[in-house]
Amino acid sequence: MRRMRILLTTVALITAGTAYANDEVMKLQKDPNNWAMQLGDYSGKRYSPLDQINTQNVKNLRVDWSFSTGVLRGHEGGPLVIGDVMYVHTPFPNIVYALSIPEKGKILWKYEPRQDPNVIPVMCCDTVNRGVTYADGKIFLAQADNTLVALDAKTGEEVWKVKNGDHTKGETLTANPVVVKDKIFVGISGGEFGVRGHLTAYNIKDGKQIWRAYSTGPDADVKIDPQKTTMLGKPIGDRDLGVSTWNGDEWKIGGGTTWGWYTYDPELNLIYYGTGNPGTWNPAQRAKDGKREGSDNKWSMSIFARDADTGEVKWVFQKTPFDEWDYDGVNENILADITVKGKPVKALVNFDRNGFVYTLDRVTGELLVAEKYDPTVNWATHVDMKTGRPAVNEKYSTFANGPDTNSEGICPAALGTKDQQPASFSPDTGLFYVPTNHICMDYEPFEVAYSAGQPYVGATLSMYPAPNSHGGMGNFIAYDAAQGKIVWSKPEAFAVWSGALTTKGGVAFYGTLEGFLVAVDMKDGKELYRFKTPSGIIGNVNTFVANGKQHIAVLSGIGGWAGIGLAAGLNDPHAGLGAVGAHASLGQYTNLGGVLTVFTLPD
Repeated sequence: MRRMRILLTTVALITAGTAYANDEVMKLQKDPNNWAMQLGDYSGKRYSPLDQINTQNVKNLRVDWSFSTGVLRGHEGGPLVIGDVMYVHTPFPNIVYALSIPEKGKILWKYEPRQDPNVIPVMCCDTVNRGVTYADGKIFLAQADNTLVALDAKTGEEVWKVKNGDHTKGETLTANPVVVKDKIFVGISGGEFGVRGHLTAYNIKDGKQIWRAYSTGPDADVKIDPQKTTMLGKPIGDRDLGVSTWNGDEWKIGGGTTWGWYTYDPELNLIYYGTGNPGTWNPAQRAKDGKREGSDNKWSMSIFARDADTGEVKWVFQKTPFDEWDYDGVNENILADITVKGKPVKALVNFDRNGFVYTLDRVTGELLVAEKYDPTVNWATHVDMKTGRPAVNEKYSTFANGPDTNSEGICPAALGTKDQQPASFSPDTGLFYVPTNHICMDYEPFEVAYSAGQPYVGATLSMYPAPNSHGGMGNFIAYDAAQGKIVWSKPEAFAVWSGALTTKGGVAFYGTLEGFLVAVDMKDGKELYRFKTPSGIIGNVNTFVANGKQHIAVLSGIGGWAGIGLAAGLNDPHAGLGAVGAHASLGQYTNLGGVLTVFTLPD
């Protein structure tokens, strides 16, 4: 009888994709020998319990092997490690390589999709891709041309593929998909082209669409129940705020795109993600009756907590209502159990582009802490803890100053205090380690007409280092999200555009735009190691074990929004939505490339 029960259980796991895929992914991410997800695990901590590399010996790191991707432009994301195989991706044309780790990069298979090159001009901020996903014996790739493809992990052959959008309307794909149970979740890019954001769940077996939830529009489209869905712990109450808080039909081209990161709590069965800027960067065109009041442009700039099975919204929190500065709200939501005001909390911590870090109860969505994580932030003085709304400084309000008026000295710039480059949480220190930008801007909105597939921006920007500061454009910081305080801050010459990694060995890693892999002591930020890779780093550092030895891996390849000037050969300081001018001198320190570099300690 016992053998029969075991056999039936095994059959159930194999036949019920829901249980099997989820169990496999969670098992892989719990094994520190792997790096099985782009964010390390479902919680997005980017932490490893490996400690072979530590504060005493990290100075001895050396290059073990490297691999050229054969593609230039910005290399965001990072490699996956499943057993003895590493899966590496590239920017457009989105090549995927399976590499043998024991043979130090031998190509096991290569997948190179054929895509319409006309997708390149509608990719807002370089031709980046944030990485592939593994589950159910498949590698999942979100291609720039909106194709979601499932590849056989052993052979690289296509299993299925499905279209998620239309690039002729400005829709593209850059985000890293995430598998939960029998579903793979993927968003959409294109907020600067009037795209209406959404998150879609597909079946991992055959690519069949299961549900799609929009960021704007009627409650039915957003999957909100105003009597059950809460904000700040209370039912929303009012119906169809995704329509009524917009000027006319602007919600239909309202942005709120979902190109950031997705995290998941298996116990709560909730998937968490953020939505981007609200359509045109000219706020006057989105103002209902010409007023800021009542023009929140919901549900752009929001954190959603959705039931992973149905897509229904349990709670939602809007960080920057009626965004006037392009503070895209897509940054990762790190799930960490911390103590806040003496009470243990299942927390969600979000380092937003707008310069504030939000600590919320991830069960209820209640706001617990909201503070600046760069003291130069000036567009708002604080966040009202009762309403969750920022107290806007009218001097830096692009709406109050009006179209065709240049609002000067706004901090942070549209690049944000942090963009998509993911932070890390260490359960050993209880601190978050955050790659940040230290840049301000001038912002002049203007009237713009919508045309499908054409830029729908409506603003001219200039960016520059934050004045009266250390003179650089980046900091790597340690942050206490329970107290809302910076613990230490390490300045860098350029914006820190690389995802962070923390380890049990007491070492935090990040990369710089000039191309340095940097290791610091997590206690005080003291630099322990710095190595120059072939190109600027906008990829995310990870770690794994091969042949019994801990390794560190990172993709280098300058580009992304911060490096768009170099990546696309742009010289106009206003190009790249203002980023070119801010990083005009970057070309003196690095050049284009596409290289994976793998480090380890000497024998």
